[in-house]
Amino acid sequence: MNTASTFKTFAACAALAGASASFAHVSLPPGGATAGSDYEAAFRVGHACAGAKATTGVTVRLPRGFTLSDAQARKGWKLEVQKSGDGEVRWTAESPDTALPTQERTEFILRGKLTATPGPLYFKVLQTCDTGSADWAQLPSAADEKLEYPAARLDVLAPGKAAVDVKDAWVRPAVPGQSGTGAFMKLTAPSGARLVGAQTPVAGVAEVHEMKMEGDTMKMRAVKGGIELPARQTVELKPGGYHLMMMDLKQPVTAGGTVPITLQFEDAKGAKSTLSLQVPVGMPPGGGAVSDSHNHMQ
Repeated sequence: MNTASTFKTFAACAALAGASASFAHVSLPPGGATAGSDYEAAFRVGHACAGAKATTGVTVRLPRGFTLSDAQARKGWKLEVQKSGDGEVRWTAESPDTALPTQERTEFILRGKLTATPGPLYFKVLQTCDTGSADWAQLPSAADEKLEYPAARLDVLAPGKAAVDVKDAWVRPAVPGQSGTGAFMKLTAPSGARLVGAQTPVAGVAEVHEMKMEGDTMKMRAVKGGIELPARQTVELKPGGYHLMMMDLKQPVTAGGTVPITLQFEDAKGAKSTLSLQVPVGMPPGGGAVSDSHNHMQ
């Protein structure tokens, strides 16, 4: 999923959440990767081919713009790497007992170097099953085209643009006279990252905070060093836990509006990047009112 385009239509938050992933597809984690970087491609297999009981083989055809370094072996599966031409990587179950049942989901992982040119890369993936196969190889020809068998897409991002996927973001409305409020969301970094800060024109200060019980008292404090986002693991900023605290509000934050927020990240090598969002003001997607200590900040 292209994170930048996601937030151009963030007002449709509920629809976005429903469309964020499809277990029917062989796909890569949303959020993208930085141009010229080393990338661990984890192909997610959601279920077997139509009418089948198990996935017995996965073949990834490598696009130009990705230089393979190695592929991760799987117990009970034969791994074959073909480097001639554009190259491909094939995993084949050695027996029906080691095939992937349709009700299970897993990742097939390979690693390589990405092109230095930003833009989408498409990995064509052939999924073979105990009955039939599915060739996830269709490429888009129109912006809103719905494909039956889409190739796995990777958004290769320009340096400085964060390779982080954001879902279910929202800002708590602030009543008149309230000096601060919080922003909440779910963050996933395919290659790992650290959330180290934020900026917004609606507040004099925006910091990463944590609510935590100390003895019998719930206390809130700024998080020194930021929040670690392990590769391909979702970290939730939510009431009562990690969140973005916006203080010294400069304007009303009312339900139905949006708040521009720029998130600041660092990777394991210390490279900095940002992601700019338009975050809706209101209650959490799919939920009702949530109470926490932000309400006392008058």
